[in-house]
Amino acid sequence: MLITPESLEALFVLRGLEVPGLFAALDCIVVDELHAVLDTERGVHLRSILSRIEIAIGRRVRRVGLSATLGDMRLARAYLRPDGADEVCLLKSESEDQDLKVQLRGYVVGGSDGSADKGGKESKSEQNLEVATDRAIAHHLFEKLRGRQNLVFAGSRQRVELYADLLRQLSETARLPNEFYAHHANLARDHREFVEQRLKQAKVPTTAVCTSTLELGIDIGEVESIAQIGPPFSVASMRQRLGRSGRRAGKAAIMRMYVKEKAVDAASSPLDALRLQLVQSIAMVNLLVSGWCEPPRPQALHLSTLVHQILSVIAERGGVSPRALFDVLCRRGPFAAIDPNLFAEVLRNLGDPDVALIEQAPDGTLLLGATGERLVEHYSFYSVFMTQEEYRVVEGGHTLGTLPVTFMLVPDMTIIFSGRRWRVLVVHDREKVIEVAADASGTAPKFGGDASDLHDKVVEKMFDLYCCEEVPPYLDEVACDLLREGRKAFRQLGLERESVLAIADDKALIFPWRGTVVTESLSLALVSLGLSASPRHLAIEVSASRSETLEALKEITSHLPPDATELAEYMQNLVRAKYHPYLRRQLLALDAASERISVDSLQDLARGMVSRM
Repeated sequence: MLITPESLEALFVLRGLEVPGLFAALDCIVVDELHAVLDTERGVHLRSILSRIEIAIGRRVRRVGLSATLGDMRLARAYLRPDGADEVCLLKSESEDQDLKVQLRGYVVGGSDGSADKGGKESKSEQNLEVATDRAIAHHLFEKLRGRQNLVFAGSRQRVELYADLLRQLSETARLPNEFYAHHANLARDHREFVEQRLKQAKVPTTAVCTSTLELGIDIGEVESIAQIGPPFSVASMRQRLGRSGRRAGKAAIMRMYVKEKAVDAASSPLDALRLQLVQSIAMVNLLVSGWCEPPRPQALHLSTLVHQILSVIAERGGVSPRALFDVLCRRGPFAAIDPNLFAEVLRNLGDPDVALIEQAPDGTLLLGATGERLVEHYSFYSVFMTQEEYRVVEGGHTLGTLPVTFMLVPDMTIIFSGRRWRVLVVHDREKVIEVAADASGTAPKFGGDASDLHDKVVEKMFDLYCCEEVPPYLDEVACDLLREGRKAFRQLGLERESVLAIADDKALIFPWRGTVVTESLSLALVSLGLSASPRHLAIEVSASRSETLEALKEITSHLPPDATELAEYMQNLVRAKYHPYLRRQLLALDAASERISVDSLQDLARGMVSRM
């Protein structure tokens, strides 16, 4: 039987008493694309469902995980069998090494036809320059992909639509049938299936311009090549996407990467001068070739998914005692990090009359409350994840637009939106509104929080790339120029020996050279000391002088490591998961601390940066 976690969830909710009979003859459970669920809400949900099946039928069932991109076998074993990871056998395929063909093309927004700017001021607006660069990329895609089966990963839904439209226009101009189609989750199911079938049947040339929707899970057959616009989300994601190409013996996997950088001048931000997106892309390709990919993060609390499973078990059994619920979900289930005291606190929160997800009968049995019943009865209950919501950015009552937020938000920090710098005044987390005011402090860097989480290893590789002179053979001429420019800026800024730069009398940049989680944790530690700190890709912009910033770092070195939950309290966007709106702020901070904050290394990190001064 092929089934999803959501369909299994529906069986428990709608036919809970029949589950022991339905699965009585179950011999084996196979989890495909195991890496995609190891540290996600959906993965914890699946672990809970598998545990509940075994509890229902009264025996263990063999579990098999399949993946081509596992970064940590120990954590993968522990996912499949938390109470017996050492018993899990590892079988590796002995397939021959696959040939890989990669080209990374560089584009400068503000250059001629997307190539490097050779001097002279552009009279066009920056928006027009961005469109010109997008057209240059689309022209190359059209030239190289037409007549074949391909996937183009363009990032956001908006960029998918942009490139699909540009490629369609090129087809019409050339008087050729269109073979470029958008594919993302917001499109109608009929359209998505139409594109998938065209790819799978391979009767006519088809290129899907997509988000991560076609990265895994959907059978579309083999494609000839992959295109990636902008830096990849992760090395694991890039490997997974590349696996769609060159599946037949003797065929190489082909990936074309397109990276845009901003034209720089004397007034530009150091972050733009460093060509971070290009260097990040090179670092990820090199790590891919070396065979490395990101391991999953240590298991977080996942309180949103816990709330979902509490409601599900109550619905399955028609009522359950707190002790039995703790046994199913925490002692024998995936929420082992949650002790009885925290579990009781969550139950009290859910039973609050203002929340009304659960209630307790006189004999102690937990039942669904009025709000809980409405949630469970709706079909949307079966999934634990939600589509990433966008925050509305508002200045003086006027809406500027919407912004997808994956980074922390703290009052008085600055964000980059629509090419301008804005200071955060207030965040209305549950309403998804950010009130801002214009901030004129310096030139806004291109980075506005749109980068994905970076692993420490990726940033370490980026630092190594800046320090060496080797030029990868897969770069085109513009990309080579951009790499040289980034290395020149790195040396001129003295970043091989210094970690804190003064960029104005009252502004500094900190370069921890660590991944996103540690960088944001350090930023929150600085906020806790009274500074205004804003993460900028792999750097932190501080609204303080260089000497004041160094004093703050020294203070971090001389105290006990900050408490992760206390740091999380400074974050304004704690509602990040489907059932977070039903939890009080203290629990949300605890959940965020377990997932987004790392304090263990902050003292040593600050000490190392101070010692380099």
